[in-house]
Amino acid sequence: MYLISVYFDNTAARKIQTLIEQIAAASGNHYMTEKRIPPHLTLCSIEARSVDVLIPAVKQLENRLRQGTVLFVTVGQLLPYVLYTMPVLNQYLQELVFQVNDAVSGIPETAVSKYYRPHSWLPHVTLGKTLSKEQMRRAFTVVQDRFSVFEAHVTELGLAKVNPHDDVLRFHLLPQEVPSSNPPISTTPPY
Repeated sequence: MYLISVYFDNTAARKIQTLIEQIAAASGNHYMTEKRIPPHLTLCSIEARSVDVLIPAVKQLENRLRQGTVLFVTVGQLLPYVLYTMPVLNQYLQELVFQVNDAVSGIPETAVSKYYRPHSWLPHVTLGKTLSKEQMRRAFTVVQDRFSVFEAHVTELGLAKVNPHDDVLRFHLLPQEVPSSNPPISTTPPY
């Protein structure tokens, strides 16, 4: 399996990495830290016999995709094993997932996971994985105490192998277009 993911500015990546490390320390589950899985948001999970068939499709996205901003507002669980933080699914993320899926769909002898297709995708950044029930309880206590809403700038896109995570290709996205009259995103929760 291969992942096409986006990566974040240094400040947001450090914030997410700190949560991952705090969860590992509190829960005793070091899967994320031992596997050195960087903070990332997967746009597409794809099965292929070889990464070589994916590289040209991903490379064609270079110098076409732009940086953008996302707002992480909550944490959640993919029961029974995964704890994650989730951004608002804004127009930027929606367009990005469509562009990436368009680039890789139709490659012979590959299959995009049904959970990573447009309209059936739950954008999330994994904070803890393979957690037992007790580890999940301890991990959730960490995020209850330490999570707060934050903004992240998407700066890079990459293609990676999994188990263990290994970057095959990674590149910077074009600078973000500055909207002319839209107000900045508020990091204050709406409640």
